[in-house]
Amino acid sequence: MEELEELRNEAYENARIYKDKVKRLHDSRICHKKLCPGMKVLLFNSRLKLFPGKLKSRWSGPFLLTEVFEHGAVELFNENTKESFRVNGHRVKPYYEHQSSTMVVESHTLHDPLY
Repeated sequence: MEELEELRNEAYENARIYKDKVKRLHDSRICHKKLCPGMKVLLFNSRLKLFPGKLKSRWSGPFLLTEVFEHGAVELFNENTKESFRVNGHRVKPYYEHQSSTMVVESHTLHDPLY
């Protein structure tokens, strides 16, 4: 009986060690978002189902982030409709606007190989 109890305790300990390792690995890969008022963000549309718009993007926006509340809620402002609404902060990601930069284009002439 004591051996059985010892095996059971060892199994519990091994499971706890495994869960701790997996949690540490998971937490190390989380990218924390820095959301501050005034920045533009995209909103994830979780209600878009698979078949009606398979190729449609599930991200809409950009919206202007007006306020960040405690516990992760954010208030967004839609500049087109002039409406503001609150959503969970996990549903937004930063929007990086297209920055116009002078692009250098190089052209190369290809010659036929000599046989």
